[in-house]
Amino acid sequence: MARRPDPRPRHQQIAAELRAEIMSGALKPGEQLPSTPQMVARFEAANATIQRALQSLKDEGFVRGHAGKGVFVREGRQFVVEATTYKSPGPRGYSYELLDVGEVEPPNDVAAAFAMSPGGSVIMRHRLLLRDGDPVELSWSFYPVDIAVGSPLASRKKIRGGAPRVLADLGFPERYFDDRISVRQPTVHEAEGLDLPADVPVFRQFRVIYSDSQRPVEVSILIKGGHLYELSYHQAADR
Repeated sequence: MARRPDPRPRHQQIAAELRAEIMSGALKPGEQLPSTPQMVARFEAANATIQRALQSLKDEGFVRGHAGKGVFVREGRQFVVEATTYKSPGPRGYSYELLDVGEVEPPNDVAAAFAMSPGGSVIMRHRLLLRDGDPVELSWSFYPVDIAVGSPLASRKKIRGGAPRVLADLGFPERYFDDRISVRQPTVHEAEGLDLPADVPVFRQFRVIYSDSQRPVEVSILIKGGHLYELSYHQAADR
């Protein structure tokens, strides 16, 4: 028995049901959705409500409408993003836009991860990750000043080979990272930067990368839209 009724508008509830069926494979890529009269009967909803639900799914890229034919599930499943510390650019793959670099006072959770005293500063690199020109992720990466100052991490230029190469050259090779993942609604900057449709949440990765002696050498906040991407992790099972 439900603890409380679902407070969402009916079109959002219907869109959620269809979205879940697409993501699970119950509605397969390229498959035509049931007709509007069939969905009106299934969901016991008005025609206009069904159309609003379908428009939400079109805006999110889950379905495509073809005039005179119907509405079809997009070709291909959600794009899987590997949970790695760096993604190599390619001509038809990932690319980066460097949005900002500077010495800043870190957010509280970043300062806590570095075990910093209040009032300290870090080097920040703010970037946009794209795939085939489409925005995938906004990231804010933070580095201790005593490591990053005077290095390519503090320059306003893209880094060939990425931060892992620079950290290794500085004597702080990456050994492992911890991720914490949460879901929330996007800020205005995130919604606009990732070109998100209305009502789409983002998932937030809070990543701490450690070098030798368990020293944190990078803390990153990674924001991705929750509608087109899923994260993939590979981890050995505990014995």
